[in-house]
Amino acid sequence: MLGVLDDDTLRLMSVHAHPDDESSKGAATLAKYAAEGVDVLVVTCTGGERGDVLNPAMDRPDVRENLAAIRREEMAAARDILGVRQRFLGFVDSGLPADGEPLPEGCFALQPVEEAAARLAAVIRGFHPHVVITYDPTGGYPHPDHIKTHEITVAAFDATEEPRKLYYHGALSRAWFQTMHDAMTERGLDSAMGAVLAEFPEDVPALEITTRVPCAEYFEVRDRALLAHATQIDPNAGFMLHDRDVERQVWPTEDYHLAHSRVEVTLPEDDLFSGLR
Repeated sequence: MLGVLDDDTLRLMSVHAHPDDESSKGAATLAKYAAEGVDVLVVTCTGGERGDVLNPAMDRPDVRENLAAIRREEMAAARDILGVRQRFLGFVDSGLPADGEPLPEGCFALQPVEEAAARLAAVIRGFHPHVVITYDPTGGYPHPDHIKTHEITVAAFDATEEPRKLYYHGALSRAWFQTMHDAMTERGLDSAMGAVLAEFPEDVPALEITTRVPCAEYFEVRDRALLAHATQIDPNAGFMLHDRDVERQVWPTEDYHLAHSRVEVTLPEDDLFSGLR
């Protein structure tokens, strides 16, 4: 096993497919560690150029025509809210083709894993993270860019010695939606989670959770970072509708699966840096 780096500064890298993914998956964790003095870097593989405008209030011709630039501005705002560093890896968004449609030529999802992973590995070697976070093999949901992000992050982790631990996000699981739905209905509150659960695929395997990071006091920061992605987040729909006090009571953590570790660990954990401090 490799030893702990001599530098006293802890470093965390979170690798995502598009702008806004860092704010919808593990953002409270990033804000918590950044506030505690951890050097946090978000790596965004693509610019989200082919994304939809999901907020009706932003669905205007001028926004659609300038989406690439606007999403970069949104990412900069979310980065500042979370208190982290961020860099784009420079690949082009693949979009989400319909069944049977080909992926766009030159897009991220079509890049050879070895070549794309080499670009990420160069960032890892420059940043020297102790911990890397990304998606599980399903991508969290079956977007081709999320799956590619998983593939290149695992390959870059394997190709470098700096990171001691690799985690997968356990965000937005069926268990989370079910717990939130049950808690709100038990309290007599309207729940938008029922509709989500009705559409949740039954065959999605549950990721084994090894690590639960308490971060409820940073949910408000997470929400502000999410709303900074105004083209992607409708403040009157979806994730923004659940009661935050209920969430703090029944699910005050963000959850992860420890995929690989180069240091001795004892599971379960409540800290991504267990074994490194």
